[in-house]
Amino acid sequence: MRHLSFPTLLTVGLAAATLAASSQAFAYGAGDFFTRVGVAKVAPKSHNGDLADGAFSVDVQDKTDFAFTLGYRFHDKLGFELLAARPFEHDIALNGDNLASTKHLPPTLTLQYYPLGGTQSQVQPYIGAGVNYTRFSDEHLAIGELDLKNSWGAAGQVGIDLLIDDHWALNAAAWYLDINTDATINGAAAGSVNIDPVVVMGGLSYRF
Repeated sequence: MRHLSFPTLLTVGLAAATLAASSQAFAYGAGDFFTRVGVAKVAPKSHNGDLADGAFSVDVQDKTDFAFTLGYRFHDKLGFELLAARPFEHDIALNGDNLASTKHLPPTLTLQYYPLGGTQSQVQPYIGAGVNYTRFSDEHLAIGELDLKNSWGAAGQVGIDLLIDDHWALNAAAWYLDINTDATINGAAAGSVNIDPVVVMGGLSYRF
C-alpha cells in the first residue's frame, strides 16, 4: 500500500507558516492572475482493477514530473485554476510484472475558495472542486495491443500559499482525481482501469 505524507506536511507547514508570518500587508485577492510551477507526484490508488475476466491484476505505478497551473481570482475569496503538465508516463504492472505503460495528460479545472483572501495574511490556504479530463496516449503492452479510453471525472483540491512578497510565494497543493478508463486488448473489451490518483505538488507561485 502506498502512503502519502502530504496531509501531515501540509498541517505542519501551515502551523510553521502562521508562526513565521509578519504583519506586512500584501495585496492578495480579486484581479490576481497567477501561475504555480513545481514538481508533481501522481500516485494512483494501490489496486487499479482486473482485466480480461480477472486474468490480469492491474497496478499503475507512481510517476513524478514537472507540472504547472494557471489561475485567476475574480473575487477576494474565489477563483479558477487550471492544472497542466507534460504528459506523465506510467508503468503498468500486470500480475506484478511491468508489462505495459501509458502516457496521460490530465488537465483539471477547479473553482477555488480562499478563506483568508482579501486579508493581510501571508498564509493563504485554499480548497477547490472541479472537473478532470484525462487523455491517454502511447499505450504499450508487451503481450498485445492496449488501448485506454479518455476519461472525464470529478476533482478535489487543497493547497496553501506562503507569500514572500507582492509577486512570489511558496506553494504546496494536492488534488484527488477521479480517473476511470475502459481498456481494450487486441481490439476486445477487457474491463476498466480505476486509477483515481492523488497528485501532490510543491513549488513556487507567481502573481502578475
